[in-house]
Amino acid sequence: MGAAAQPATVLNELRRAQRADGPAAVLAIGTAVPANCVRQDDFTDWYFRVTKSDHLTELKAKMKRMCDKSGIKKRYFHHTEEMIGGHPELLDRAAPSLGARLRISADAVPELTAAAAERAIAEWGRQAADITHLVVTTNSGGNEPGADLRLARLLGLRPTLRRTLLYLHGCSASFIAIRLAKDIAENNRGARVLVACAHSTILPFGAPDEAQLDALVAMAIFGDGAGAAIVGADPTNPVERPIFHIASSSQATLPGTEHAVAINLGEGGVRYRMSAEVPELVRSNIERCLVDSLAPLGQAAASGCGWNGPFWAVHPGSRPLLDSYEAALGLETGKLAASRRVLSEYGNMLAATIIFVLHEMRRRGQDGEKEGEESQWGIMSTLGPGLTIETIVLQASGDRNDG
Repeated sequence: MGAAAQPATVLNELRRAQRADGPAAVLAIGTAVPANCVRQDDFTDWYFRVTKSDHLTELKAKMKRMCDKSGIKKRYFHHTEEMIGGHPELLDRAAPSLGARLRISADAVPELTAAAAERAIAEWGRQAADITHLVVTTNSGGNEPGADLRLARLLGLRPTLRRTLLYLHGCSASFIAIRLAKDIAENNRGARVLVACAHSTILPFGAPDEAQLDALVAMAIFGDGAGAAIVGADPTNPVERPIFHIASSSQATLPGTEHAVAINLGEGGVRYRMSAEVPELVRSNIERCLVDSLAPLGQAAASGCGWNGPFWAVHPGSRPLLDSYEAALGLETGKLAASRRVLSEYGNMLAATIIFVLHEMRRRGQDGEKEGEESQWGIMSTLGPGLTIETIVLQASGDRNDG
């Protein structure tokens, strides 16, 4: 019996030695956008001009109304009018264009992501070579080797880096990446995980079509951007200063809602399906999902002040979605201010967007713009294909507001 028990004892000792002592935390944040900026007031005219669609007057008026109601002021794009003009296959639905789109993205995504990652690394205060793991997520790609290997080379990361590449998880991709980074950091002592998320709208870009109103919605709200975060446990003082500790993560898929949000890759690029019933699905289900997510923590992060107690980092998929969160949870005006500002200034950059929201929340804390007395507990939430609701519970560090 003793001989049989010895291997298990050794394995348990190894496991304890390999695991971190404390919880994972976000140690640094970086964001980046392309140089090409188009104001939302001008976007409809720009879009119909570059797609040679000005003759579709009713559809143009419809998009103008979408843009006016979007809550977005401006967006950034890798593609320009000149680039679109040089790739007529992007506008021809009968012409296969996936290869051209992937080639454009293969350069755009790593370079934009590198810009965000360099800012995160600079804030972190350690060398890029100290990064042990890399998790890259994008909807704008389909190659292997992919953006992860290119990014590692651009940043000068070590050859022994452990890489993970995630494709086509939509707005929820950053939550999946952060969840994975948490597990890596807490189960590998000394691990430092670079999470990098990027989106380029060149894959779904196309000429307007009355038969594809989902595509028109995507063109009206999506923008390009990249976000990066460094995640690790047991921070090394005084260099590493946690911003947010990651308390837990959870996922819930709503039965019978597979039709509500979907992403399809085909010869013409990426097509997004977003049902008009999604805001109502959020109103009907979000509170139950949040209660289930918080229950395993052994305490209700929202106790005492209801859902207005925690701070909120909601992915700003659209203005109606943010309105749905407020209505369903009875959130006070201003609780989603960071999410609304990011939507206004950048649009929906899919996975990258929540990194911008975290960056904005930190900026608001440093500038004294928080809404009232907030709990140290916070809730991140987003939707993904499925329909899936992702939740991450955060605890703000005492260093969050130190500048």
